[in-house]
Amino acid sequence: MIRDITIGQYYPAPSVLHRLDPRVKFIGTIAFIAALFIVNNYGYIICAAYLAGLIIISKVPFKFMIKGMKIVVIILIITMAINMFLTPGEILWQAGIFHITREGLSMAVSMAVRLFFLILGASLFTLTTTPNQITYGLENLLKPLNVFRVPVAEIAMMMSIALRFIPILLDETDKIMKAQTARGGDLEGKGLIKKIKAMLPVLVPLFVSAFRRANDLAMAMEARCYHGGKGRTHMKPLKYKKEDMFAFIIIAAGLALVIVVRVLFGW
Repeated sequence: MIRDITIGQYYPAPSVLHRLDPRVKFIGTIAFIAALFIVNNYGYIICAAYLAGLIIISKVPFKFMIKGMKIVVIILIITMAINMFLTPGEILWQAGIFHITREGLSMAVSMAVRLFFLILGASLFTLTTTPNQITYGLENLLKPLNVFRVPVAEIAMMMSIALRFIPILLDETDKIMKAQTARGGDLEGKGLIKKIKAMLPVLVPLFVSAFRRANDLAMAMEARCYHGGKGRTHMKPLKYKKEDMFAFIIIAAGLALVIVVRVLFGW
């Protein structure tokens, strides 16, 4: 289960999407998320077609992306349950204090689809962009905030480190769980309280390992005289290419289509 989580991982592939400027992919991801909150009902078909096209172009196996969504199923179920039982409207089913309404069912399906597409789109961004590219792209996009003395380089560096630590900590968790199981530890306790107690032998060494790695990283950065982004340069500065401009046109056209469809047809 731990190894199935693909959030924060990079999947190398010789695709056009991988070669795009990280700033383009960052803006495209934000535009896609905005489109998800604009559309309604049949409008999700447009978002689904757009996302399917990107997945095909990225050459990232769909099975690899889906296996990372297993952990999200619990969030989807909770979201659907809250919307189904707490949204007022025309009652379709009732049992005691619990009831399902037509409006609640529609809202539950809409929110589940929206959340699924959102996570899938964000995962596609991290799967096709290296942590270094994400750092450089974010730092470049937030450069105007330097006027207000916002530590843009430090923020980008923290995000990069966080993304790098995700697969490391997942691998560390998997090793600790296997070690505890080999020593006779029961990590599949029945009941919520027992499951929480069973996870303590995993969480304690995991936190110790995480703090140790953070301390080692801090010492390594200090030893290399890292003092923020002031005066720092990049070996490979970001430059827009023709394919990046073409991607910007597609992003703008897609967002405009979603807005027009929503305004004219109510989708």
